[in-house]
Amino acid sequence: MKHSMLKKLALLGLAGVMAIAAGCSNGSDNSANSNEAKIALLTTTTGGAAAYGESIKAGAELAVSEINADANAVKINLLVEDTKGDKNEAINAINKVISKDKVVGVIGPMLSGEMMAAGPVANKSKVVALGTSTTAEGITDIGDYIFRNAVPESLAVDTAIKEAHKTLGFKTAAIMYSNNNDQMVSVNKTAEKALKEAGVQIIDTETFADKDTDFSAQLTKIQQLKPDVIVVASLYQEGALIMKKMREMGMNQPVIGSNGFNSPEFIKIAGSAADGVIVGTPWFPNKDDQKVRDFRKAYAAKYGKEPDQFAAQAYDAVYMYESALKKSGSTTDREKFREALKNIADFVGVTGQFKFNEKGDPNMEVQVLQIRNGQFDALQK
Repeated sequence: MKHSMLKKLALLGLAGVMAIAAGCSNGSDNSANSNEAKIALLTTTTGGAAAYGESIKAGAELAVSEINADANAVKINLLVEDTKGDKNEAINAINKVISKDKVVGVIGPMLSGEMMAAGPVANKSKVVALGTSTTAEGITDIGDYIFRNAVPESLAVDTAIKEAHKTLGFKTAAIMYSNNNDQMVSVNKTAEKALKEAGVQIIDTETFADKDTDFSAQLTKIQQLKPDVIVVASLYQEGALIMKKMREMGMNQPVIGSNGFNSPEFIKIAGSAADGVIVGTPWFPNKDDQKVRDFRKAYAAKYGKEPDQFAAQAYDAVYMYESALKKSGSTTDREKFREALKNIADFVGVTGQFKFNEKGDPNMEVQVLQIRNGQFDALQK
């Protein structure tokens, strides 16, 4: 009888200790890893947009490895979720990392459509979500907890069109865009506005869908109209196929591409047909900058290839988060983290000097590059 009572008391005591331990570790800096912050990375590592997602994952993980090796940095526990490029998967993932994993902040989701779907969940939960490749219009209109270091297409495409117009002097244009992709629908609107403001006549607009492979009908119509320049808004797979078909048909006009063209995979698939494509981007790998050189060297050493814009922006996002965590003085306080991130004004990353505007969009310089001999280089006449 006495033995049975002692056993019950011991079990009750153990349960109490476990309950106290659980209470201390739930959202408190009193946990054993008080200098480690949980950050979620929601990206797409499977499916049609996986090349972008793998670059984002690689760039983020490189930054985490460097930060965690620095004795003076806030240690980061990066939790990676594959959203598969699907809006419902993105919603499920963001619910998981916020409610179950108790992250202090989220990097991602990757695609603009995913952010439009999952961003409201983060905003309602008062958890920061920062997009590194969400370039469609309206992203930061979701709410006060939504940020991005991705340069919106309204800035990147607008700058690319206007700088290209100054350099090349085109008078007529045609537009092709994916009409079932939120980001590319947004690019079309931006392109229309920028071309009209530059005094360029839009003589044709053609549409297609993500995963299409035959663009003959659209390109035949455009070819007959003979525009001076063509603006294409697509992900890299469709963009590469469009470029190959254009060049096969003898269409040698310069092409201004959307953010989806800023990937080595686009050049890899398109081959020599990629030459002549013009893009707007914050990432210039040949920039005379020691930070850029160090990043390229470290990335190549770790992954055996050159980083692209998506890797660079994810790398900067992680360092930006670490800086905000340090300034907030907490690894778990979501509100302090948001305030510290919002007020970052002195951050310099591999994509350049950075701060947020009042909406949470990036305030930074855009480079206009043109692909020549399979490489991104400064735009020339």
